Amino acid sequence: MTIDWAAYNPQGCYDELINTEGQPRPPAKSLCRHLAEMSDAELSAHREAAELAIRTMGITFTVYSEDRGSIDRTWPFDIIPRIISSQEWQHIEAGLKQRVKALNLFINDVYHRQRILKDKVVPRDLILNSRDFRRQCVGIKPPRGIWAHICGTDLVRDKDGAVYVLEDNLRVPSGVSYMLENRQVMKRVFPELFEDAVILPVDGYPAQLYDMLASLSRRRTRRPEVVVLTPGIYNSAYFEHAYLAQQMGAELVEGADLFVGEDDCVYMRTIEGPARVDVIYRRIDDTFLDPEVFNPESVLGVPGLMRAWSKGNVGLANAPGSGVADDKVVYTYVPKMIRYYLDEEPILPNVPSYLCVNDKDREYVLANLDKLVVKPANESGGYGMLVGPAASAKERAVFAELIRENPRNYMAQPMLTLSCGPTLVGNHVEPRHLDLRPFILSGRDTYVTTGGLTRVAMRKGSIVVNSSQGGGSKDTWIVDMEGK
Repeated sequence: MTIDWAAYNPQGCYDELINTEGQPRPPAKSLCRHLAEMSDAELSAHREAAELAIRTMGITFTVYSEDRGSIDRTWPFDIIPRIISSQEWQHIEAGLKQRVKALNLFINDVYHRQRILKDKVVPRDLILNSRDFRRQCVGIKPPRGIWAHICGTDLVRDKDGAVYVLEDNLRVPSGVSYMLENRQVMKRVFPELFEDAVILPVDGYPAQLYDMLASLSRRRTRRPEVVVLTPGIYNSAYFEHAYLAQQMGAELVEGADLFVGEDDCVYMRTIEGPARVDVIYRRIDDTFLDPEVFNPESVLGVPGLMRAWSKGNVGLANAPGSGVADDKVVYTYVPKMIRYYLDEEPILPNVPSYLCVNDKDREYVLANLDKLVVKPANESGGYGMLVGPAASAKERAVFAELIRENPRNYMAQPMLTLSCGPTLVGNHVEPRHLDLRPFILSGRDTYVTTGGLTRVAMRKGSIVVNSSQGGGSKDTWIVDMEGK
Protein backbone atom coordinates (compact mmCIF):
# COMPACT_ATOMS: atom_id res chain seq x y z
CA MET A 1 0.00 0.00 0.00
CA THR A 2 1.18 3.53 -0.73
CA ILE A 3 0.49 5.17 2.62
CA ASP A 4 1.83 3.62 5.80
CA TRP A 5 0.81 5.95 8.62
CA ALA A 6 3.04 4.09 11.08
CA ALA A 7 6.05 5.17 9.03
CA TYR A 8 4.90 8.76 8.67
CA ASN A 9 7.10 11.16 10.66
CA PRO A 10 5.99 14.78 11.20
CA GLN A 11 9.51 15.53 12.44
CA GLY A 12 8.64 17.33 15.65
CA CYS A 13 5.94 19.64 14.33
CA TYR A 14 2.25 19.52 15.23
CA ASP A 15 0.55 17.45 12.56
CA GLU A 16 -3.02 18.32 11.59
CA LEU A 17 -4.04 14.68 10.90
CA ILE A 18 -1.69 12.44 12.91
CA ASN A 19 -1.06 12.67 16.67
CA THR A 20 2.20 12.12 18.53
CA GLU A 21 1.46 8.38 18.89
CA GLY A 22 1.25 8.02 15.12
CA GLN A 23 -2.54 7.60 15.18
CA PRO A 24 -5.09 9.64 13.22
CA ARG A 25 -6.72 12.44 15.16
CA PRO A 26 -10.45 11.74 15.77
CA PRO A 27 -11.83 13.91 12.93
CA ALA A 28 -9.35 12.33 10.48
CA LYS A 29 -9.85 8.63 11.28
CA SER A 30 -12.18 7.92 8.38
CA LEU A 31 -9.97 9.75 5.87
CA CYS A 32 -6.74 8.09 7.01
CA ARG A 33 -8.31 4.65 6.92
CA HIS A 34 -9.62 5.24 3.40
CA LEU A 35 -6.26 6.48 2.12
CA ALA A 36 -4.37 3.59 3.71
CA GLU A 37 -6.61 1.10 1.88
CA MET A 38 -5.82 2.59 -1.53
CA SER A 39 -3.22 1.02 -3.78
CA ASP A 40 -0.46 2.93 -5.57
CA ALA A 41 -2.44 2.84 -8.80
CA GLU A 42 -5.64 4.08 -7.15
CA LEU A 43 -3.90 6.94 -5.39
CA SER A 44 -2.12 7.98 -8.58
CA ALA A 45 -5.41 7.83 -10.48
CA HIS A 46 -7.07 10.12 -7.95
CA ARG A 47 -4.19 12.59 -8.12
CA GLU A 48 -4.33 12.60 -11.92
CA ALA A 49 -8.10 13.08 -11.77
CA ALA A 50 -7.59 16.14 -9.56
CA GLU A 51 -5.01 17.59 -11.94
CA LEU A 52 -7.36 16.99 -14.88
CA ALA A 53 -10.25 18.64 -13.05
CA ILE A 54 -8.11 21.70 -12.29
CA ARG A 55 -7.11 22.02 -15.95
CA THR A 56 -10.68 21.45 -17.15
CA MET A 57 -12.07 24.01 -14.71
CA GLY A 58 -9.38 26.49 -15.76
CA ILE A 59 -8.14 27.13 -12.21
CA THR A 60 -5.01 29.24 -12.63
CA PHE A 61 -2.98 31.92 -10.92
CA THR A 62 -0.53 34.43 -12.36
CA VAL A 63 3.10 34.86 -11.37
CA TYR A 64 5.53 37.47 -12.59
CA SER A 65 9.07 37.02 -13.82
CA GLU A 66 11.53 39.76 -14.75
CA ASP A 67 12.62 37.94 -17.89
CA ARG A 68 9.31 36.33 -18.95
CA GLY A 69 6.66 38.77 -17.73
CA SER A 70 3.36 37.36 -16.45
CA ILE A 71 2.81 33.60 -16.61
CA ASP A 72 -0.46 31.75 -16.00
CA ARG A 73 0.07 28.54 -14.06
CA THR A 74 -2.23 25.71 -13.08
CA TRP A 75 -3.25 25.92 -9.43
CA PRO A 76 -1.04 23.57 -7.32
CA PHE A 77 -3.24 21.29 -5.24
CA ASP A 78 -2.69 18.39 -2.85
CA ILE A 79 -5.46 15.80 -2.59
CA ILE A 80 -5.02 15.07 1.14
CA PRO A 81 -7.25 17.60 2.95
CA ARG A 82 -6.62 19.44 6.17
CA ILE A 83 -9.19 18.55 8.85
CA ILE A 84 -10.41 20.58 11.86
CA SER A 85 -13.18 19.54 14.22
CA SER A 86 -16.30 21.70 14.30
CA GLN A 87 -15.87 22.07 18.05
CA GLU A 88 -12.44 23.68 17.64
CA TRP A 89 -13.74 25.75 14.74
CA GLN A 90 -16.44 27.32 16.91
CA HIS A 91 -13.68 28.76 19.10
CA ILE A 92 -11.72 30.03 16.09
CA GLU A 93 -14.84 31.55 14.51
CA ALA A 94 -15.65 33.46 17.70
CA GLY A 95 -12.10 34.81 17.79
CA LEU A 96 -12.25 35.94 14.16
CA LYS A 97 -15.56 37.76 14.67
CA GLN A 98 -14.19 39.49 17.76
CA ARG A 99 -11.04 40.56 15.93
CA VAL A 100 -12.76 41.94 12.84
CA LYS A 101 -15.28 43.85 14.96
CA ALA A 102 -12.44 45.57 16.83
CA LEU A 103 -10.56 46.32 13.60
CA ASN A 104 -13.60 48.00 12.07
CA LEU A 105 -14.13 50.06 15.21
CA PHE A 106 -10.48 51.06 15.04
CA ILE A 107 -10.62 52.13 11.39
CA ASN A 108 -13.81 54.12 11.97
CA ASP A 109 -12.25 55.78 15.02
CA VAL A 110 -9.08 56.69 13.12
CA TYR A 111 -11.10 58.56 10.47
CA HIS A 112 -13.33 60.31 13.02
CA ARG A 113 -12.69 61.04 16.71
CA GLN A 114 -9.30 59.27 16.99
CA ARG A 115 -10.00 58.36 20.60
CA ILE A 116 -7.54 55.49 20.61
CA LEU A 117 -4.78 57.85 19.49
CA LYS A 118 -5.68 60.56 22.01
CA ASP A 119 -5.67 57.96 24.78
CA LYS A 120 -2.22 56.82 23.58
CA VAL A 121 -3.25 53.19 23.26
CA VAL A 122 -1.86 53.27 19.72
CA PRO A 123 0.89 55.83 18.91
CA ARG A 124 -0.48 58.74 16.86
CA ASP A 125 2.58 59.00 14.60
CA LEU A 126 2.38 55.30 13.79
CA ILE A 127 -1.06 55.81 12.23
CA LEU A 128 -0.94 59.32 10.79
CA ASN A 129 2.38 58.57 9.06
CA SER A 130 1.23 55.18 7.81
CA ARG A 131 1.52 54.60 4.07
CA ASP A 132 -2.13 53.50 4.03
CA PHE A 133 -3.69 56.25 6.12
CA ARG A 134 -5.90 58.22 3.70
CA ARG A 135 -6.54 61.79 4.78
CA GLN A 136 -9.15 61.96 2.03
CA CYS A 137 -11.27 59.53 4.06
CA VAL A 138 -11.43 61.60 7.25
CA GLY A 139 -15.05 62.31 8.16
CA ILE A 140 -16.61 59.88 5.68
CA LYS A 141 -19.28 57.63 7.16
CA PRO A 142 -19.75 54.29 5.38
CA PRO A 143 -22.88 52.26 6.21
CA ARG A 144 -22.87 50.92 9.80
CA GLY A 145 -19.37 52.30 10.29
CA ILE A 146 -17.91 49.25 8.56
CA TRP A 147 -14.79 49.78 6.45
CA ALA A 148 -13.33 46.28 6.05
CA HIS A 149 -16.25 44.28 4.66
CA ILE A 150 -14.10 41.37 3.46
CA CYS A 151 -11.19 40.26 5.60
CA GLY A 152 -8.79 37.36 5.14
CA THR A 153 -7.06 36.56 8.43
CA ASP A 154 -4.01 34.28 8.30
CA LEU A 155 -3.85 31.71 11.08
CA VAL A 156 -1.00 29.40 12.05
CA ARG A 157 -0.62 26.63 14.58
CA ASP A 158 2.64 26.30 16.51
CA LYS A 159 4.25 23.07 17.72
CA ASP A 160 2.28 23.38 20.97
CA GLY A 161 -0.98 23.04 19.01
CA ALA A 162 -2.15 26.58 19.80
CA VAL A 163 -3.65 28.72 17.02
CA TYR A 164 -2.21 32.21 16.48
CA VAL A 165 -3.13 35.10 14.19
CA LEU A 166 -0.24 35.78 11.86
CA GLU A 167 -1.68 38.80 10.03
CA ASP A 168 -4.87 40.50 8.87
CA ASN A 169 -5.59 41.24 5.20
CA LEU A 170 -8.05 44.11 4.91
CA ARG A 171 -7.32 45.88 1.63
CA VAL A 172 -8.11 43.46 -1.20
CA PRO A 173 -7.77 39.98 0.35
CA SER A 174 -7.62 37.18 -2.20
CA GLY A 175 -7.84 33.41 -2.28
CA VAL A 176 -11.47 32.65 -1.51
CA SER A 177 -12.16 31.40 -5.05
CA TYR A 178 -9.47 28.75 -4.60
CA MET A 179 -11.12 27.66 -1.35
CA LEU A 180 -14.38 27.13 -3.27
CA GLU A 181 -12.72 25.42 -6.23
CA ASN A 182 -10.66 23.14 -3.97
CA ARG A 183 -13.92 21.77 -2.57
CA GLN A 184 -15.35 21.20 -6.04
CA VAL A 185 -12.23 19.29 -7.06
CA MET A 186 -12.38 17.09 -3.96
CA LYS A 187 -16.05 16.29 -4.54
CA ARG A 188 -15.19 15.16 -8.06
CA VAL A 189 -12.21 13.07 -7.02
CA PHE A 190 -13.36 11.65 -3.66
CA PRO A 191 -17.19 11.69 -3.67
CA GLU A 192 -17.24 8.67 -1.36
CA LEU A 193 -15.48 10.60 1.41
CA PHE A 194 -18.33 13.08 1.60
CA GLU A 195 -20.66 10.19 2.39
CA ASP A 196 -18.52 8.95 5.26
CA ALA A 197 -18.19 12.22 7.20
CA VAL A 198 -20.25 15.31 8.01
CA ILE A 199 -18.12 17.95 6.26
CA LEU A 200 -19.53 21.45 6.67
CA PRO A 201 -20.18 23.16 3.31
CA VAL A 202 -18.43 26.23 1.90
CA ASP A 203 -20.45 26.76 -1.26
CA GLY A 204 -22.74 29.34 0.34
CA TYR A 205 -20.00 31.99 0.24
CA PRO A 206 -20.92 33.67 -3.09
CA ALA A 207 -24.51 34.17 -1.92
CA GLN A 208 -23.30 35.51 1.43
CA LEU A 209 -20.89 37.83 -0.38
CA TYR A 210 -23.61 39.18 -2.66
CA ASP A 211 -26.03 39.74 0.23
CA MET A 212 -23.36 41.61 2.20
CA LEU A 213 -22.47 43.78 -0.80
CA ALA A 214 -26.13 44.45 -1.62
CA SER A 215 -26.64 45.63 1.97
CA LEU A 216 -24.27 48.54 1.23
CA SER A 217 -26.67 50.00 -1.32
CA ARG A 218 -28.50 53.12 -0.20
CA ARG A 219 -30.85 53.06 -3.16
CA ARG A 220 -34.10 51.22 -2.55
CA THR A 221 -34.29 48.59 -5.25
CA ARG A 222 -35.20 44.93 -5.27
CA ARG A 223 -31.82 43.81 -6.60
CA PRO A 224 -29.01 46.37 -6.30
CA GLU A 225 -26.54 46.54 -9.17
CA VAL A 226 -23.29 45.07 -7.83
CA VAL A 227 -20.14 45.05 -9.96
CA VAL A 228 -16.65 43.61 -9.44
CA LEU A 229 -13.98 46.15 -10.41
CA THR A 230 -10.83 44.42 -11.70
CA PRO A 231 -7.51 45.85 -12.92
CA GLY A 232 -7.77 43.45 -15.88
CA ILE A 233 -6.61 40.13 -17.20
CA TYR A 234 -2.96 40.59 -16.24
CA ASN A 235 -3.67 40.86 -12.53
CA SER A 236 -2.49 37.85 -10.51
CA ALA A 237 -5.98 37.36 -9.03
CA TYR A 238 -7.97 37.88 -12.24
CA PHE A 239 -9.25 34.29 -12.13
CA GLU A 240 -10.81 35.07 -8.77
CA HIS A 241 -12.34 38.35 -9.93
CA ALA A 242 -14.04 36.63 -12.87
CA TYR A 243 -15.07 33.61 -10.81
CA LEU A 244 -16.73 35.61 -8.02
CA ALA A 245 -18.52 37.90 -10.47
CA GLN A 246 -19.90 34.87 -12.29
CA GLN A 247 -20.93 33.13 -9.08
CA MET A 248 -22.73 36.22 -7.76
CA GLY A 249 -24.38 37.07 -11.07
CA ALA A 250 -22.58 40.42 -10.98
CA GLU A 251 -20.91 42.32 -13.81
CA LEU A 252 -17.12 42.15 -14.09
CA VAL A 253 -15.92 45.62 -15.06
CA GLU A 254 -12.75 47.63 -15.55
CA GLY A 255 -12.37 51.31 -14.77
CA ALA A 256 -13.15 52.36 -18.34
CA ASP A 257 -16.54 50.63 -18.08
CA LEU A 258 -17.68 53.05 -15.36
CA PHE A 259 -18.17 56.79 -15.10
CA VAL A 260 -19.49 59.28 -12.56
CA GLY A 261 -22.37 61.40 -13.81
CA GLU A 262 -23.21 65.02 -13.10
CA ASP A 263 -25.46 63.77 -10.29
CA ASP A 264 -22.39 62.23 -8.59
CA CYS A 265 -23.74 58.72 -9.13
CA VAL A 266 -21.77 55.89 -10.74
CA TYR A 267 -22.92 54.42 -14.03
CA MET A 268 -21.87 51.44 -16.10
CA ARG A 269 -21.60 51.69 -19.86
CA THR A 270 -23.82 49.09 -21.54
CA ILE A 271 -25.09 48.56 -25.09
CA GLU A 272 -28.50 49.73 -23.83
CA GLY A 273 -27.10 52.93 -22.34
CA PRO A 274 -25.86 53.95 -18.87
CA ALA A 275 -26.92 51.69 -15.97
CA ARG A 276 -26.78 52.91 -12.37
CA VAL A 277 -24.26 51.05 -10.17
CA ASP A 278 -25.09 50.69 -6.47
CA VAL A 279 -22.11 48.81 -5.05
CA ILE A 280 -18.55 48.21 -6.26
CA TYR A 281 -16.53 45.26 -4.99
CA ARG A 282 -13.20 46.77 -5.87
CA ARG A 283 -10.16 44.60 -6.43
CA ILE A 284 -7.71 47.43 -7.06
CA ASP A 285 -5.63 49.36 -4.54
CA ASP A 286 -6.70 52.70 -3.06
CA THR A 287 -4.17 54.75 -4.97
CA PHE A 288 -5.57 53.65 -8.34
CA LEU A 289 -9.27 54.09 -7.48
CA ASP A 290 -9.81 57.71 -8.44
CA PRO A 291 -7.27 59.76 -10.44
CA GLU A 292 -8.95 62.98 -9.25
CA VAL A 293 -8.01 62.18 -5.65
CA PHE A 294 -5.10 59.75 -5.65
CA ASN A 295 -2.70 58.91 -8.48
CA PRO A 296 -3.56 61.25 -11.39
CA GLU A 297 -1.92 58.89 -13.87
CA SER A 298 -4.11 55.91 -12.95
CA VAL A 299 -6.10 54.44 -15.83
CA LEU A 300 -7.50 51.62 -13.67
CA GLY A 301 -9.93 53.66 -11.60
CA VAL A 302 -12.89 55.96 -12.12
CA PRO A 303 -12.60 59.78 -12.00
CA GLY A 304 -14.98 61.14 -9.36
CA LEU A 305 -15.49 57.79 -7.60
CA MET A 306 -14.43 59.12 -4.19
CA ARG A 307 -16.88 61.99 -4.56
CA ALA A 308 -19.72 59.59 -5.33
CA TRP A 309 -18.76 57.36 -2.39
CA SER A 310 -18.40 60.21 0.11
CA LYS A 311 -21.92 61.41 -0.79
CA GLY A 312 -23.35 57.94 -0.21
CA ASN A 313 -24.29 57.38 -3.85
CA VAL A 314 -22.30 54.17 -4.22
CA GLY A 315 -21.02 51.53 -1.82
CA LEU A 316 -17.35 50.48 -1.91
CA ALA A 317 -16.00 47.25 -0.46
CA ASN A 318 -13.56 47.32 1.03
CA ALA A 319 -13.79 51.01 1.83
CA PRO A 320 -10.82 53.18 0.82
CA GLY A 321 -8.58 53.73 3.81
CA SER A 322 -9.22 50.34 5.40
CA GLY A 323 -5.59 49.46 4.68
CA VAL A 324 -4.55 51.56 7.66
CA ALA A 325 -5.25 48.43 9.72
CA ASP A 326 -3.64 46.14 7.12
CA ASP A 327 -0.17 46.96 8.35
CA LYS A 328 2.06 44.40 9.99
CA VAL A 329 3.19 46.98 12.53
CA VAL A 330 -0.36 48.06 13.38
CA TYR A 331 -1.20 44.32 13.66
CA THR A 332 0.77 44.16 16.90
CA TYR A 333 -1.73 46.52 18.55
CA VAL A 334 -4.87 44.50 17.72
CA PRO A 335 -5.04 42.81 21.16
CA LYS A 336 -5.04 46.30 22.72
CA MET A 337 -7.78 47.37 20.29
CA ILE A 338 -9.94 44.44 21.42
CA ARG A 339 -9.51 45.40 25.07
CA TYR A 340 -10.05 49.11 24.32
CA TYR A 341 -13.17 48.91 22.14
CA LEU A 342 -14.81 45.70 23.34
CA ASP A 343 -13.55 45.42 26.93
CA GLU A 344 -12.76 41.76 26.25
CA GLU A 345 -9.69 39.60 26.27
CA PRO A 346 -8.56 38.43 22.81
CA ILE A 347 -9.84 34.95 21.99
CA LEU A 348 -7.10 34.35 19.43
CA PRO A 349 -3.59 35.52 20.36
CA ASN A 350 -1.11 37.28 18.10
CA VAL A 351 2.27 35.80 17.35
CA PRO A 352 4.77 37.52 19.71
CA SER A 353 6.26 40.45 17.81
CA TYR A 354 9.00 43.06 17.97
CA LEU A 355 8.59 46.56 16.55
CA CYS A 356 11.77 47.92 15.04
CA VAL A 357 10.51 51.47 15.57
CA ASN A 358 10.99 50.89 19.32
CA ASP A 359 14.61 51.27 20.38
CA LYS A 360 14.69 48.27 22.73
CA ASP A 361 12.94 45.98 20.26
CA ARG A 362 15.19 47.13 17.42
CA GLU A 363 18.33 46.35 19.39
CA TYR A 364 17.03 42.85 20.10
CA VAL A 365 16.08 42.27 16.46
CA LEU A 366 19.44 43.42 15.12
CA ALA A 367 21.23 41.17 17.62
CA ASN A 368 19.09 38.13 16.75
CA LEU A 369 18.47 38.29 13.00
CA ASP A 370 19.60 34.68 12.69
CA LYS A 371 16.65 33.57 14.86
CA LEU A 372 13.82 35.81 13.62
CA VAL A 373 11.52 36.36 10.67
CA VAL A 374 11.60 40.05 9.69
CA LYS A 375 8.68 41.49 7.70
CA PRO A 376 8.11 44.86 6.02
CA ALA A 377 4.95 46.65 7.15
CA ASN A 378 3.04 46.65 3.89
CA GLU A 379 4.34 43.95 1.56
CA SER A 380 2.31 40.85 0.70
CA GLY A 381 2.76 37.56 -1.09
CA GLY A 382 5.82 36.62 0.95
CA TYR A 383 7.94 39.32 -0.69
CA GLY A 384 10.47 41.53 1.03
CA MET A 385 10.87 39.47 4.19
CA LEU A 386 13.86 37.81 5.80
CA VAL A 387 13.67 34.27 7.19
CA GLY A 388 16.66 34.68 9.45
CA PRO A 389 17.56 31.03 10.18
CA ALA A 390 17.60 30.27 6.44
CA ALA A 391 19.35 33.49 5.34
CA SER A 392 23.04 34.01 4.63
CA ALA A 393 25.20 36.37 6.67
CA LYS A 394 25.21 38.76 3.70
CA GLU A 395 21.40 38.77 3.49
CA ARG A 396 21.12 39.45 7.21
CA ALA A 397 23.59 42.33 6.91
CA VAL A 398 21.53 43.88 4.11
CA PHE A 399 18.38 43.63 6.21
CA ALA A 400 20.12 45.12 9.24
CA GLU A 401 20.88 48.21 7.16
CA LEU A 402 17.30 48.40 5.88
CA ILE A 403 16.01 48.29 9.45
CA ARG A 404 18.37 51.05 10.57
CA GLU A 405 17.37 53.25 7.62
CA ASN A 406 13.60 52.84 8.11
CA PRO A 407 12.74 51.17 11.42
CA ARG A 408 9.01 52.07 11.11
CA ASN A 409 8.78 49.77 8.10
CA TYR A 410 9.86 46.58 9.86
CA MET A 411 8.70 44.19 12.55
CA ALA A 412 10.01 40.78 13.56
CA GLN A 413 8.64 37.57 14.99
CA PRO A 414 10.21 34.38 16.29
CA MET A 415 10.32 31.63 13.70
CA LEU A 416 7.44 29.38 14.64
CA THR A 417 7.46 25.67 13.98
CA LEU A 418 4.35 25.79 11.81
CA SER A 419 2.02 22.83 11.94
CA CYS A 420 2.19 20.43 9.04
CA GLY A 421 -0.06 18.08 7.16
CA PRO A 422 0.58 14.87 5.21
CA THR A 423 1.18 15.81 1.58
CA LEU A 424 1.44 13.43 -1.35
CA VAL A 425 4.99 13.48 -2.74
CA GLY A 426 5.55 10.91 -5.44
CA ASN A 427 4.30 7.58 -4.10
CA HIS A 428 4.32 8.47 -0.41
CA VAL A 429 3.32 11.17 2.06
CA GLU A 430 5.65 13.70 3.64
CA PRO A 431 4.92 16.49 6.13
CA ARG A 432 4.64 19.99 4.67
CA HIS A 433 4.10 23.21 6.63
CA LEU A 434 0.83 25.06 6.18
CA ASP A 435 -1.32 27.97 7.29
CA LEU A 436 -5.00 28.85 6.99
CA ARG A 437 -6.80 31.91 5.63
CA PRO A 438 -10.49 32.05 6.65
CA PHE A 439 -12.60 34.85 5.19
CA ILE A 440 -14.89 37.07 7.25
CA LEU A 441 -17.73 39.14 5.80
CA SER A 442 -19.02 42.13 7.77
CA GLY A 443 -22.34 43.74 6.91
CA ARG A 444 -25.68 43.56 8.71
CA ASP A 445 -24.31 40.33 10.18
CA THR A 446 -20.86 38.77 10.39
CA TYR A 447 -20.19 35.60 8.43
CA VAL A 448 -17.11 33.39 8.67
CA THR A 449 -16.33 30.72 6.09
CA THR A 450 -16.42 27.18 7.47
CA GLY A 451 -12.70 26.69 7.16
CA GLY A 452 -10.80 28.67 4.59
CA LEU A 453 -7.90 28.44 2.20
CA THR A 454 -5.21 26.11 3.50
CA ARG A 455 -1.91 27.06 1.87
CA VAL A 456 0.96 24.60 1.82
CA ALA A 457 4.70 25.11 1.50
CA MET A 458 5.27 22.44 -1.15
CA ARG A 459 9.05 22.65 -0.84
CA LYS A 460 10.48 20.42 1.88
CA GLY A 461 11.35 22.39 5.02
CA SER A 462 10.00 25.69 3.67
CA ILE A 463 7.60 27.86 5.69
CA VAL A 464 6.68 30.13 2.75
CA VAL A 465 3.19 29.09 1.66
CA ASN A 466 2.38 31.79 -0.90
CA SER A 467 1.57 30.51 -4.39
CA SER A 468 3.83 33.19 -5.87
CA GLN A 469 6.68 31.64 -3.88
CA GLY A 470 6.06 28.01 -4.84
CA GLY A 471 3.26 27.16 -2.40
CA GLY A 472 0.18 25.08 -3.04
CA SER A 473 -3.11 24.38 -1.28
CA LYS A 474 -5.39 21.76 0.26
CA ASP A 475 -9.11 21.53 0.80
CA THR A 476 -10.05 22.42 4.38
CA TRP A 477 -12.64 20.24 6.10
CA ILE A 478 -14.53 21.30 9.18
CA VAL A 479 -15.85 17.95 10.37
CA ASP A 480 -18.85 17.74 12.67
CA MET A 481 -18.11 14.81 14.97
CA GLU A 482 -21.43 15.12 16.78
CA GLY A 483 -23.48 15.12 13.60
CA LYS A 484 -22.23 11.74 12.43
